[in-house]
Amino acid sequence: MSTEHADSEASVVAASPDQPKQLPFPPVTKQHILNCSYHSWHPKYRAITPKARLVPLPGAFLDYLRADGIVLPPEDNDNPDWSDADSGIFSGADNEGDDEGPDQDPSTHWRDTHEAIEAVIEELGGKVAPKLNWSAPKDATWIAATNSMECRTPNDIYLLLKSSDFITHDLQHALDDTTDGEGDAEIQYHLVLRKWIVLNPSVEFRCFVRNRKLIAICQRDLNHFDFLFKMEDKLRQTVQEFFDVRLRDTFPDPNFTFDVYIPPPHDRVWLVDFNPWALRTDPLLFSWMELLTLEEPLLPEAEDASQEFEVDEDDKVVELWQPEFRLVRRDDPEAYGFSTPQYSAHKLPRDVVDASRGGEGMMREFADQWKEAQRLAEQQAKEESEDD
Repeated sequence: MSTEHADSEASVVAASPDQPKQLPFPPVTKQHILNCSYHSWHPKYRAITPKARLVPLPGAFLDYLRADGIVLPPEDNDNPDWSDADSGIFSGADNEGDDEGPDQDPSTHWRDTHEAIEAVIEELGGKVAPKLNWSAPKDATWIAATNSMECRTPNDIYLLLKSSDFITHDLQHALDDTTDGEGDAEIQYHLVLRKWIVLNPSVEFRCFVRNRKLIAICQRDLNHFDFLFKMEDKLRQTVQEFFDVRLRDTFPDPNFTFDVYIPPPHDRVWLVDFNPWALRTDPLLFSWMELLTLEEPLLPEAEDASQEFEVDEDDKVVELWQPEFRLVRRDDPEAYGFSTPQYSAHKLPRDVVDASRGGEGMMREFADQWKEAQRLAEQQAKEESEDD
């Protein structure tokens, strides 16, 4: 659940004298947020989602994710001589010989969970993509060896989770701004492990539902893909039919957003995720004011919103309404991928942010050493160039 775009929109709305000071959202309840949690909806829609397994997370594991620093369990190929105990990112092998035995391996406190994660990785072919109840650690892929969310070991997963602000939001702020309570004591946290597949970002779409009517669709990837414009009508119809049959009367809330993937030949829809109808969800190519005020079908009793037609006096069929479908055009600012890197506000874990404000997080040492290593590498390259 990305908040960066939505927060900026809220400030714009508040600053405009012609707009209301607050977006006219219906009350966002705790139950609405929980209904969008992966573990809540996945059992019902499992047949139309990419292959995934859910691992329930005990309190000890959640404490590990919330703790400062990144200490990873030892792996079979760990060698204490390879690691740098000052880096701030190290495995349990670095602590061999310490007096506090359990601290050598943080997974000692949640060994069953660790072993369950290992088993799921093996079951799903050796490669998975992780997420928690609502968010995936997409903002932390910079720290992964693959520069992606592809994980082959439990430690790959832990490193991404502990370096992600999106995951921190799930753990500490999931129920913020709800109208009927605070706190997360009743949240049943799960680690979602999806079988790793390389998705084509051009055919991922976000869909917006208001009063159980699909009112808008747009790209998730903010780059221009010329071929999509030739397929616009087909894609709109495919998503509409999927919504009418699969989601309209089955999701518990009347207002929500959902993400889909439509791979070639573009006639089957995979459900990827649900997101709350709330400011915290990024509206992408829309603004929330648009989505809250867009026209919707006038015939809510129609069995299929995609088939709302009338016959004029010449017996010609005239289509009355269809969802707004937005794609990134070639000259749109969003089409220039180099302008603003995705998740640019989330490139560093919270430890680094805290350190920059005077904290003592271990990641500060890691960042300093990384900069020093870069400086030395540049200096060495310059000296070699001068020698040549």
